[in-house]
Amino acid sequence: MAFSSSSKLSVFFLFLGIASIVSADFNNEFDITWGDGRGKILNGDMLTLSLDKSSGSGFESRNEYLFGKIDMQLKLVPGNSAGTVTAYYLSSKGSNWDEIDFEFLGNLSGDPYILHTNVFSQGKGNREQQFYLWFDPAADFHTYSILWNPQRIIFSVDGTPIREFKNAESIGVPFPKNQAMRIHSSLWNADDWATRGGLVKTDWSQAPFTASYRNFRADACVVSSGKSSCGGSASSGGSQAWLSEELDNTKQERLRWAQKNYMIYNYCSDSKRNALFIRCSISCLHLQTKHSSMAFSSFSKLSVFFLFQGITSIVTADFNNEFDITWGDGRGKILNGDLLTLSLDKSSGSGFESRNEYLFGKIDMQLKLVPGNSAGTVTAYYLSSKGSNWDEIDFEFLGNLSGDPYILHTNVFSQGKGNREQQFYLWFDPTADFHTYSILWNPQRIIFSVDGTPIREFKNAESIGVPFPKNQAMRIHSSLWNADDWATRGGLVKTDWSQAPFTASYRNFRADACVVSSGKSSCGGSASSGGSQAWLSEELDNTKQERLRWAQKNYMIYNYCSDSKRFPQGFPPECKIA
Repeated sequence: MAFSSSSKLSVFFLFLGIASIVSADFNNEFDITWGDGRGKILNGDMLTLSLDKSSGSGFESRNEYLFGKIDMQLKLVPGNSAGTVTAYYLSSKGSNWDEIDFEFLGNLSGDPYILHTNVFSQGKGNREQQFYLWFDPAADFHTYSILWNPQRIIFSVDGTPIREFKNAESIGVPFPKNQAMRIHSSLWNADDWATRGGLVKTDWSQAPFTASYRNFRADACVVSSGKSSCGGSASSGGSQAWLSEELDNTKQERLRWAQKNYMIYNYCSDSKRNALFIRCSISCLHLQTKHSSMAFSSFSKLSVFFLFQGITSIVTADFNNEFDITWGDGRGKILNGDLLTLSLDKSSGSGFESRNEYLFGKIDMQLKLVPGNSAGTVTAYYLSSKGSNWDEIDFEFLGNLSGDPYILHTNVFSQGKGNREQQFYLWFDPTADFHTYSILWNPQRIIFSVDGTPIREFKNAESIGVPFPKNQAMRIHSSLWNADDWATRGGLVKTDWSQAPFTASYRNFRADACVVSSGKSSCGGSASSGGSQAWLSEELDNTKQERLRWAQKNYMIYNYCSDSKRFPQGFPPECKIA
C-alpha cells in the first residue's frame, strides 16, 4: 500500500485528477456549532477543529443542499491520532434521515488512517466501504469530494473516485433524493471503538488534536424555504452539468485502481451480512463483478480451485477415547462418540482437553461456531504445554453481532512469549456448517490452514535467536467462554444473554502426530516422503504458497509484522523471514 508501489498509470491518475478548487469564505458558509472555542475560523479562508480531554468541536453549513458537487480540503490530525475520529459528511434531520459520510478513523503513529464511507437513506445505513489512502493525509491538505445527483453518489479523493453508489430504487433500494442536507464536520474522541475496536486508547499527552479545513466549494442546489436554486435540466456545458454526471471510461479505470489497491472492507463482499449477496443492490453487484478483490464472484479460477480442491481428507475418531470434558458442569457433551459440543450460558462456559500429549503432528478438527449474535463469546481451539515457559499454537474465534464476521485470531507462543498475532476474516460463514481447521507442526515450521488452504506459516528462526516450540509436548484444548470485556469491538458490545445457551460443535478429529507418553515419543527414525510421518519435513509447495498469498492478500486484517507502533525499534527478527 505504499505510494512507491503505484504504477505509472496510478501516478498519472493522481496528478491528472486533482480537483480545481475555488476558495470560499468560511465566515459566510459555516457556523461553529459546538466545542466552546475549540473550533476556529482564521482569516475566512481556514477553519480548524480541535479536541482535548474535555471536548471536541464541530461545524455546520449555513446552507442546505439537495444535490451538488461538494469539495473540501482537509489536513487530518498528525502523529498519534489513535482514538480520534474526524467526521465530514452531509446529513438531513429526523428519524428517517439521509446521510453521506466520510469518516477518518485515527491510528497510532506510523499506521494509516482508515477512511470509512457510508450512505444512509431513510434512516438505513450499513453500506460501509473502507479504504487506506495512497498518501499521508496528515502531512498536507487533500481534497475530499462528494458528487450527489439523482442517479448516483460518487466519493472522490484528489479527483480520484473511490466509490460509486448508484440509484437502485427500481429494485426497492431507497436513495437520498428528497431531503435537503447540510454539511457537517466534527473532531471527537471515540477511543471506545475507533482504533482496533477500542484496544488502543487516546494518548491525551498529545492533545490538543487539530484537523484543518480550507478551499471549500459547493457547486450545488441550495434549498431555502422549500425552494431549490437549481432550475431546469442540466446542460453538458452549464454550471449544473454534474446533475447528470457519470463516470467516463478514464474515471472508471481510476475507480478500479483505487478499489483494487486500497479498499479494505466492502459490505457488498461480506457474505455473512448479505446472505451470499442476494440482498445487494445494483451498486453491490457492479462492485462484486468489477472492483472488489474480496467478492466471491471476483475469485480467479485458481482461487475457486483452491477452495474446492483444498478440503482435507478426515478420518473420524471417537471423542470418548481422545478427549475429556474438563470443565463446565455438564455444558460440554460427547454425543455418540463422533460429535462434541461446548456450551456457554450466563453461569459458565465449558472446555475439553486431549488425553494425549503431542510433540509435532498434523492436527485436524472440524468446527461449527456459535451462530447468530455471538458478540462477547470466544471459541478457543489450541495446542498448549504447561508451566511458566509454556509453548502454544492458537486458533481463537472472536464472536460478533449478527451479520458481522467472526475474527479468526492466530498466535504462536514459545517459552512463554507470544505477541505474534495475525488476524483474518473468512471467505465463508463459519457458523452455517462445519469447516476444517488444521495445524501442521514440525521442527521447521508451523502452518495454520482452513479447509486445506494455508493462511499462516511461522518458520523456525532459532538461527537468529527466536525460540521455536520444539521441546515441550502439548495437549489439544478448546473452550467456549465469555470475554465481553474485550472480545467484540474492544468490549463495547456485550454478550446478549437472551440468546444463551451459545453452542459450538466439533467433529472429525484427526491427529497424525507423535504421541508423547512417559517422556517417549511414538515417532521413530526420519520421515520418508511416502510414510505416515511425511509431515515431519513437509513444507509449502508452489501451489500452497500461492494459496497462502491469496488468503493473506484478501483476508488478513492484522499482522504484528506490519505494526510499526508496537515495534518502534524494529520488527521482531522472525518478521524478516516471514
